[in-house]
Amino acid sequence: MGFPHCPSSPCGFHLGGVFVQNLSPSGDKSGRLASKAMNSAAAVEASGTVWKTGAMLILASRSKTRRTLLSNAGLAFDAVPADIDERAVETELGLDVEPETIAGRLAESKAVEVAGRHPRAWVVGADQVLALDGVLFHKPESIEAARRQLDRLRGRTHRLCSGVALARDGKVVWSHVDMAELAMRDFSAGERDEVLRLEGQDALGSAGAYRLEGPSIRLFETIRGDYFTILGLPLLPLLAALRQYAPDSFEGFT
Repeated sequence: MGFPHCPSSPCGFHLGGVFVQNLSPSGDKSGRLASKAMNSAAAVEASGTVWKTGAMLILASRSKTRRTLLSNAGLAFDAVPADIDERAVETELGLDVEPETIAGRLAESKAVEVAGRHPRAWVVGADQVLALDGVLFHKPESIEAARRQLDRLRGRTHRLCSGVALARDGKVVWSHVDMAELAMRDFSAGERDEVLRLEGQDALGSAGAYRLEGPSIRLFETIRGDYFTILGLPLLPLLAALRQYAPDSFEGFT
């Protein structure tokens, strides 16, 4: 972002997408204020801050993978984790509920909770549920728990259901759920432990104790489904929703 130097004529500069006009020579009070504003904006630019003039976009998640997906799509956003009890949401839905319904409700609950704390912001909530034989898998709490999860998935085909929702002012505007099926190889205990060694603590960040975008890919035989859905964020449907409901998410960047 450049600032023009116009010592003898009225000029201005763009600050956060807004044109600020300097109507006085740089020697008087107004000129000094304009100069101060330019210096402040230049400092912000140097710090790497992205200016945006439209409504704020927030990702209601602390997931590194989801943040990376949105960033790679060229969107500017804040990440604000939702404060909800996920297990309580699952319990409220009951036992005879499909994993797709659970994933969708969790995504909506996260989006609504954060949207309620950030008026006028567009909030993206997302969640993922792994199911096998009617049993839901959650993030393992330790490497030993990760081993047990992988052993239960070994040689079997499981379902991953990813929900995503868009909310504003505490209300859901749009939601979507997608599903993928993943078949694991009948891998050995040695292969399992080597993958967990390579994954490290990252293995504890996802249900099933694996990351398709990491060394865990070695454990799989076949995959059916959208790649972004497997990573935990159905990205293409979300981008279509943002174009429809929050087109300014793609605009106003300097």
